Order: sequence, then structure tokens, then C-alpha cells
Amino acid sequence: MNRFKTNMLVEAGIMIALAQVLSYIKIFQMPQGGSITAASMVPIVVFALRWGFHPGLMAGIAYGILQLILGGEIYSVHPASIILDYALAFGALSLAGIFKDRKTSMVKALTGTAIAAAGRFFFHLLSGVFVFGVYAPEGSNLWVYSALYNGPYMSAEAIVTLITVGILYKPVIKNRLV
Repeated sequence: MNRFKTNMLVEAGIMIALAQVLSYIKIFQMPQGGSITAASMVPIVVFALRWGFHPGLMAGIAYGILQLILGGEIYSVHPASIILDYALAFGALSLAGIFKDRKTSMVKALTGTAIAAAGRFFFHLLSGVFVFGVYAPEGSNLWVYSALYNGPYMSAEAIVTLITVGILYKPVIKNRLV
């Protein structure tokens, strides 16, 4: 079964590599993991907008695994953290792909981007509750603790991503080459 075209796989590799390189340009680094980067989510989001959810999921999970292996500092090797913070969080960037169609408008592209960023935040939130909750002050609400930790950097990362996707909309998404 020839589900994935060669040009799609090549573009996935390029976008994953570009996302990895952009992830090294950190604007701000949180003490226990998480950072604001130079739009490192954009290549995966754009790929998902161009190719759809399933190819975007493949690229997002591959990028998450690379983040785990090459990301530098690993803050947890707990299996739940590996699944939530890497595979699922970066795989969630594929949610932008639910808006893929031949007439993807800027509103759809930005909505998909916002949903993708929210999906990534959701999995980091879960990880904060179930894995990193041990670092919360005694008696703290773990959901609030995780939201207060992950919310600021993920909100900033989402804003950077939304602005960048908005700028790239016409040349990259609207005038898609596929």
C-alpha cells in the first residue's frame, strides 16, 4: 500500500530537521524542561496543514522522539513522561492537519495551529500532574501547579507559532506545492 508519497516523506524529513534546528534557538528555558523557541513547532504544523492529520502525526511523533534523543537535557526518563511529553505532545501538532483541504483559509490555518498548540499543552499538563507533580509543594492542587508551570511558556510558544504561520500562510500554505 503506497499511503505515503515520496515527496511527502522527503518534506517530512526536511520539516522534522528544521524543527529540530529551530528548537536549539531558545528564547527562554524553563528550569525543569520546556522552552520558548524560535518557532520550532511551525515546521510540523505547516507540514500537517499541507499533508493532513495522519502524515502530520507521523512527523510529530518522529520529531518528539528526536527531541527526546537530541534535545539536550532530559528532565525525566519516566515512561509516562516519555509518552506524554515527547510522543503525544509533539504528535498533537498534527491536529493542525484536521483543517487540511485544497481551500485552507488563513482562519482555518490559524485555528488548526491554535488547536495543535492546545493539544501539545494538554499533554504537558497531564505530564505535569502525573509525573512532575512530585515537585509540587505539599498540599498543592496538581492541576493548578502544572498549568502554572506549563501555561506561560506554552502560551508564548503558541503566540510565536501563530504569528509565524500567519506570515507564512500565503507563500507556504495557500500556494502549496503539493
